[in-house]
Amino acid sequence: MIPIPLVVVVLGGWCAIYLADTLLTSSKAYKSSYEEWLSTHGISIAPFHIRWQTTLFNRLFYKWGRWKPYFLYIWFNLGMVFGILAMFGSMILLGKTLIQTLHQMMADTPGSQSDRILQVVVPGVNLPISQLTYFFSAILISGVIHEVGHGVAAVRETVRFNGFGMFIFVVYPGAFVDLFTTHLQLVSPVQQLRIFCAGVWHNFILGLLGILILFPLPAILYPFYYTGVGALVTEVLEVSPASGPRGLFVQDIVTQIQDCPVKSVDDWHKCLNDISLKPQTGFCISTGTLQQLHFPSRVYRRLDGSVECCSNNSLSDICFSYSGNGYSQQYACLPARKALLSSPDCQSNADCEKSSNSVCAIPSIENQTRLIRIKHPPQLEMLFIGYPAHLQYGVSLSSFIPRYKFLSVDLPVVIETFCKYVISLSGALAVINAVPCFALDGQWILNSFLEATLTSLIVEKENRELLGFFILLAGSVLLTANVALGLWMVTAR
Repeated sequence: MIPIPLVVVVLGGWCAIYLADTLLTSSKAYKSSYEEWLSTHGISIAPFHIRWQTTLFNRLFYKWGRWKPYFLYIWFNLGMVFGILAMFGSMILLGKTLIQTLHQMMADTPGSQSDRILQVVVPGVNLPISQLTYFFSAILISGVIHEVGHGVAAVRETVRFNGFGMFIFVVYPGAFVDLFTTHLQLVSPVQQLRIFCAGVWHNFILGLLGILILFPLPAILYPFYYTGVGALVTEVLEVSPASGPRGLFVQDIVTQIQDCPVKSVDDWHKCLNDISLKPQTGFCISTGTLQQLHFPSRVYRRLDGSVECCSNNSLSDICFSYSGNGYSQQYACLPARKALLSSPDCQSNADCEKSSNSVCAIPSIENQTRLIRIKHPPQLEMLFIGYPAHLQYGVSLSSFIPRYKFLSVDLPVVIETFCKYVISLSGALAVINAVPCFALDGQWILNSFLEATLTSLIVEKENRELLGFFILLAGSVLLTANVALGLWMVTAR
C-alpha cells in the first residue's frame, strides 16, 4: 500500500498551490500583476502540474546544433537507426514483461519483482524514502539530456527552436523543448526521424556513460579506496536486529557469512539470498561439548511444526537437533555462543568426520528464520537469529574501504548509487519513449518511419495512417496494461 503520510503531503502540497493560484487569479487587486508575472517568467500552473519555459538557452542550442555539421550528421543518423530498433525492441520487451507479470499474478508464491526487467516505481513503496534524492536527480538529468537531443537535432535540421522548459507532474520532474510545428512538418520524413529518435538515442548514450563510470569505479578510486577484501558497514539502523553491543558497527568489515566468503556488497546480498533459500546450516559440535553444555528441558512443538527444547526464556540459549550414532533425532538446549565457538559449518554428520566425536547439530528455530554467523574481524563473530531480509534492509554496506582515515566512507556509495539510478532511469526513459504509443516519441517515430519506408508500397496516405493508428493502439494497450498491472503488483498486492 502507498504510505498515507506520503499521499497526504503530496495532495496537501498540490491543494495549497492550486488554492493560492485560484485566489490570486480571481483577486481584482492582484490578478493582472500575478498573470503578468507568470507570463514574464514563462510559468503555467494546472492541477498536479507546474510548467516553466524560457528562451535563455536558445543561443546555446543554436550553437550546439551548428557545431561540426558532418559529425552531427553521423551522430544523429546513428541515433535514427537506434531509435527505429528501439521502437521494435520496446514492444518485445513490454510483451515479455507483461507475460512475466501475469505469471507472477497467477502463481501461488509470486517471485521477486526484481526478476522483471521493467518495474513501476512508486516513491515510498518500492523506492525507499532515503533514495528519493538519487531518483529525482537521475530522472531530471535523464529528461534534460533527452530533450537536449531533440533540440540540437531540430536546430541541425533547420527547424526553428522556440524554447526549453521543465515541469513537475505530481511528484515526477521532467523537461521539454518547444519546436516550431510548421517547420517540423515541412522537413522530410528522414529528417523528422533524426529529430524524433534523438531523445532515446541520448538516453542510451547517457546510460552507457553511467556504465563506463560504474564498472571501472574500483580502478578510478584505487588511489583512495581498496576493494575485494570485504564489505564495509556504513550504517546500521537502530531498529535492526544487527544493532547492539555484539552486533555490527559502522566501519566494521564483513568478511564471511556462514561458510560464504564476502568480498563485496554483491557477495553480501548473494550470500543472504542463498541462506534464505537453503535449509538451515548446522554446526559440528563435539559430543563432549553437548554433554557439558546441555541441560534437561521439556521438548514441544511450535505452531509452525518446528521443535523447541529451551524453556528457560534465555535469549542466548538455542535448541539444537542432532542424531548420534545409532540414535534417533535428539534435541539439546545449548548456549549458542559457547557451542558455536570454532565450530565449522555442516549439513550432515558426514561433514563432521574430520572433527573426532562430533555431530552436526542444526538449530531448531521457527520456519523461514535462520541462525546466521557473521565474521567481522577483529571483533567476535555476530550471531543473528531472524529473517535474512532484515539484515539486508537494516544494514548498509560499501565495497570501497578508505585507505586514509580522512576519506568519507559515503562518497563511493553516492557515486555508485547515482550511476545505477542514471543507468536504470535513462534506459527506462529510452524504452518507454520508443514505444509506439499515443503522445510519446514512439508515435512520431512510427509515423515518420512509415512515411519514409512504405510510400511506394502503400500509395494512399490514409491507408498508411490507418496502419499506423492500429500499431499505435496496440502499443498503447500494451504499455497501459504493463503500467496498470505493475502498479497493482506494487501497491495493492
